[in-house]
Amino acid sequence: MTNKLKALLLGSVAFASVATTAVRAEEVKLTLLLVSDLYEMAVDKDRGGFSRAAAVARDERANDENVLYIHAGDAISPSLFSGFDQGEHVIDLLNMEPPDIFVPGNHEYDFGKDIFLKRMGDLKSEKLAANLREADGSVVPGFADNEIFDFNGLKVGVVGLTAEDSPVKSSPGDLKISGVMPTLEAQSALLREAGADIVVAVAHAGVQLDEQMLTSGLADIILSGDDHTLHLYDIGTSILAEAQSDAYKMVAIDIDAMIEGTGEDRKFSWGVDYRIIDTANYAVPDDFAQKVASLQAELDNELNVPVGIVTTPLDSRRAMVRSQETAIGDLIADAMRDAVQADVAITNGGGIRADREYDANYQITRKEILTELPFGNLTLKLEVTGADILAALENGLQAAPEAIGRFPQISGMTVVYDPSKDAGSRVVSVKVGDADLDLNATYSLATNDFMARGGDGYSMFVGKPVLFSMTDAKLMANDVMAYIRKMGSVAPTIEGRITTGM
Repeated sequence: MTNKLKALLLGSVAFASVATTAVRAEEVKLTLLLVSDLYEMAVDKDRGGFSRAAAVARDERANDENVLYIHAGDAISPSLFSGFDQGEHVIDLLNMEPPDIFVPGNHEYDFGKDIFLKRMGDLKSEKLAANLREADGSVVPGFADNEIFDFNGLKVGVVGLTAEDSPVKSSPGDLKISGVMPTLEAQSALLREAGADIVVAVAHAGVQLDEQMLTSGLADIILSGDDHTLHLYDIGTSILAEAQSDAYKMVAIDIDAMIEGTGEDRKFSWGVDYRIIDTANYAVPDDFAQKVASLQAELDNELNVPVGIVTTPLDSRRAMVRSQETAIGDLIADAMRDAVQADVAITNGGGIRADREYDANYQITRKEILTELPFGNLTLKLEVTGADILAALENGLQAAPEAIGRFPQISGMTVVYDPSKDAGSRVVSVKVGDADLDLNATYSLATNDFMARGGDGYSMFVGKPVLFSMTDAKLMANDVMAYIRKMGSVAPTIEGRITTGM
């Protein structure tokens, strides 16, 4: 989070002046309920998941006449089950208590355009994404740019903004995704011209874009996703809120508006209160418990199969795999390199997803490996040059030690980099085995198909020769399972594959 955004003050806000007229005022109350980055099917945790998000929504809807339940994106992937059914079960769960508004995040595109369109078509929510278009520029079927909701005379204009970095972070195919800020500027003007009293932007956007939207004044309220962290900012002219991922904590914004008169004499004023909703205080609804039990049984029958013993501790927490060498990253990269007999391997830390720790001498199961690698990515073997490898490492290390998905977990190499240098010129040295990297030499590289398509900024891999047919490629998760099974037990440790040096 930027220092500028951290400095903004949390508080309350009221816009416009209260009218002083003899005309009777009408009070209108509205709650905006926000969730985003929701992946968790299980109901055995203390808080969070689809079930408790639905419980909160049901409670709010039962106790308040005017509620907009809003999902700011990232649902159909990544999760263990999504690796099998490409998010079909997610739509089933969401449709049991559907959000009023759904704006796609980057993970909605993980299984390609066709699955995206199918899943969104089956979702019983209003889908908004003003910056999303077909290749020919037409509106994507089932989507609208915005919607104006009328609550007893209070007109709330909502614009949806899908993740603008989806072509880098995911696989939207030929769908066109334009910039958030120019789209918001145009849509805000349209909504205000159409008579919206309050403009709400629902966006799947990182913290820097959040700050730009907040300080631009283009929207009165910004409801965001993507960062996975709970935050709420009020700068007196605009409000920004984001819920904690997996519905651990949700955000409710309670609007209290006063409307006086009609036509040219109409006067409007409003204020807000905020509520942070801890879903630990909500029970799992019976219908969700039954549905999840059925889904879980399907998984358990297939997946609770031991693969082998990991004799050393593993740490797949998000902040670790995205910022530094990890034992689990070494294990996965080693397995990929072994599977295709490559010189080196690079995989993105953001593809390691279970966000947990394992004790030493742990008997790891197929289910746990698939939870770590839920995207269904394939292991590919590419022919690249030393210059390509250097460019890839610069791309992966550009923000280190800040946690970012493109951070490289590697095998067959040792890398020294200087985090004090500018992005693009941080790598100090690279050795492949015991030899210095030769920029003009040719090497075989094991990587995943997402990165081979240029995902996470690895554009240097696009178009490189694939050294065997794509139809022969295997799932990364299966390669890791096969590697552990072959070894019987593995003992990965942090070896100094990636270190800092000045």
